[in-house]
Amino acid sequence: MPMIRPGLCSVTYRRLAPERVVELTRDARLEVIEWGGDVHVPPGDVARAAEVAAATTDAGLAVCSYGSYFRSGADEPLTPILDSAEALGADRVRIWAGSVDSRDATPEQYAQIVSRLRDAVDEASERGIALALEFHRRTVADTPEATLRLIGDVPGLTTYWQPTVDAPDRVALAEFDALAAHTSAVHVFSWWPFDQRLRLDERDSLWHPLFAAAAAQPAPPRDALIEFVPDDDPAVLASEAVTLRRWIAGG
Repeated sequence: MPMIRPGLCSVTYRRLAPERVVELTRDARLEVIEWGGDVHVPPGDVARAAEVAAATTDAGLAVCSYGSYFRSGADEPLTPILDSAEALGADRVRIWAGSVDSRDATPEQYAQIVSRLRDAVDEASERGIALALEFHRRTVADTPEATLRLIGDVPGLTTYWQPTVDAPDRVALAEFDALAAHTSAVHVFSWWPFDQRLRLDERDSLWHPLFAAAAAQPAPPRDALIEFVPDDDPAVLASEAVTLRRWIAGG
């Protein structure tokens, strides 16, 4: 069974140049990077995407995905995002299912999101790129039930998973269990309470059993990506990566 790959979301260090993000990732002995589309690799700038891809692979790392801010709007273009993903060498793009909580979405809003996502999956698959949902509030993929419904309505989608803000460990673990078979990547951060940023091992009671559960899946998530560190501090990444690798290895 393949080992989950430890990596970094570049949005963890938005203020740093991509070249510095690559250095930090390499020095922390992580393996992959998800490049964000908001700062580091803007959609449609294929020259910049190619430069970032080269810097990543030259450092012995891989591009695991492209973190987009595609919101599934009716007329929202996906093509520039796919252009950048392709230039990066990313075979997965992270997307967002609308801008409203699932409980507040009208039937018409939900139907529009489903329609747009079906077209998006078709367009992406023609280029060998998969789409994966951001599991997040203010989208219609904000709970396990809502996410499973959407995945059922849009064949070909997978999802990311991250702990719901302010959810206690038992709730977060149950949410992962519900989505584990459809989870292609995990965003790893320790916030408690609410959005107070902690070091990763300060929520060992969540992450240790979660990685045990992930490893037991017939198809574990491909990537576990550090996202957010206390004070956006580059100096903590190496030790955070040690914690992540230990969890992945079952320690």
